[in-house]
Amino acid sequence: MRAAFYDRTGASADVLRVEDVDRPEPGPGEVRIRVEYSGVNPTDWKSRSGLTVRPIDGFQIPHQDGAGVIDAVGAGVDSGRVGQRVWTFLAAGGRKWGTAAQWSVVPDRQAVTLPDGISGELAASLGVPAMTAHRCLFADGPVAGKTVLVAGGAGAVGHFAIELAKHAGARVVTTVSGPEKADLAARAGADLVVNYREPGAAEAIKGFGLVDRVVELALDANLQLDLSVIAPNSEIVTYASTPADPALPVRACMSANVVLRFVLLYGIPAAALDHAAADITTALAAGALSELPVHRYDLADIVAAQDAVEAGAVGKVLVVPG
Repeated sequence: MRAAFYDRTGASADVLRVEDVDRPEPGPGEVRIRVEYSGVNPTDWKSRSGLTVRPIDGFQIPHQDGAGVIDAVGAGVDSGRVGQRVWTFLAAGGRKWGTAAQWSVVPDRQAVTLPDGISGELAASLGVPAMTAHRCLFADGPVAGKTVLVAGGAGAVGHFAIELAKHAGARVVTTVSGPEKADLAARAGADLVVNYREPGAAEAIKGFGLVDRVVELALDANLQLDLSVIAPNSEIVTYASTPADPALPVRACMSANVVLRFVLLYGIPAAALDHAAADITTALAAGALSELPVHRYDLADIVAAQDAVEAGAVGKVLVVPG
């Protein structure tokens, strides 16, 4: 099969190659997927660059997320799964067979059956972003009737956080940096969209009501804003790191009795991941989740695809293995 891979970390153009490799066979408890689309996330270029150190077992086919059709199953897996359309998560989590290839092999539970009528583009966009959004929203309990602040509502995690929160019965306010992103966040269903670069952002949010839960992507930049709009005994949940660690205003956090939660998908308990996958699929079936603008790249253009994500492309970057 054709696959993109690297056997050492570094700049994309220096280490990524596209060549023929042996097509993998599913082992016990595994399924093999003919990949239709491979979703690219920041975690993918960070692992490839060496920014986040992960061991390489001979070579690494990148990308955690994808969509396709099961064409073979290993021992112990229901043979009736052959032919199912699925979405995947954490395909390259501690494994060499990521989705940037014509086929991928994943544990059975990480190939989630798609409801009818869901596009491959949307399915391949789920994985890391939607499951991260789910954990941030629900690790501290339901959000029905609560007010949720989603920082960066035009990003992939922010997009699905808005939609999952709305589907669960929350009121949602989100922050963005400009008109294009504001339009994306509004289309995702946010009740209020605030440009955080404009004066009066905190006042606009407080006018909407104090916030019960924050889904945060830039804690160092936004913690003061979060603390100024959060209700007592609430949660700020962050899923991304930045070069500068925040200076923690301990007294302000104590005064708010706030909980700071940190989320990294690779360390979430399996039961919570399975719960997220089930909830996301239910939301899909209900029509509650939608596509971001898609940027498609052929497998041969894997370097450009990863570079686009690293440069902060607005929307979702997908690779078509062919």
